[in-house]
Amino acid sequence: MVRQMRRLATVLAGTLATALLSLGTAGPASAAPKPAPSGVDITGVGLTAPLRLRADTQPAQVGAIIDQVNFLTGTGMPKGPKPADLGPKYTVVVLAGETPKQTYDLYPKAAGGPRIFRPAKQPDARKTSAAWFLGRLSMSETLRAAGAPLERQFDTVSGGVGGGERVLPEDTLDPAKDLDEALGDLQHLLLLNVGVMLTITVGLAGIALLIRRRTADPSHPLTRRTR
Repeated sequence: MVRQMRRLATVLAGTLATALLSLGTAGPASAAPKPAPSGVDITGVGLTAPLRLRADTQPAQVGAIIDQVNFLTGTGMPKGPKPADLGPKYTVVVLAGETPKQTYDLYPKAAGGPRIFRPAKQPDARKTSAAWFLGRLSMSETLRAAGAPLERQFDTVSGGVGGGERVLPEDTLDPAKDLDEALGDLQHLLLLNVGVMLTITVGLAGIALLIRRRTADPSHPLTRRTR
């Protein structure tokens, strides 16, 4: 009886170990990473034909375009800028092989900074909601490098999300104006220091005069003590 119980326990332990091992090996297989996009198609203002970028021949351009939309998560914002403030639109379709998977509308010249619109209807029929997002500051330069007819921006910081079209205002690039403002600020600081010193000096002089008058008075207690 004891031997039968030991054999049964051994069989159960072996079965449990096999099941746990199969679960451990099945987990990573189910969580296999998604394949990288094979390319993107871009259409929009000024393009007579779609820009067809493929990862095997233009990996840098494809990676830069994917970087403009791969951070979009959540519900975003239900409303975007007014149509008159959006500027030119460029539609980006992300491909897996030659099959369209996602589509996004990019507005690199939108008032207040680049914007991205994610349509509710996607090519792969996945469920999502229409939403607006702040785009990266590098959107215009990325699209221009891919072939879109956009003006070059020299003072745009690459990366980051949100912001305006320009990082540095035009008037901050004038060194003469900066020097005049610095000299003006220095002059104001010097005048303020002079005013403070004059106030302190007048105050000390007044205190000294008051003490002298009181000590010169024969009826003042301090004068009597000194005598």
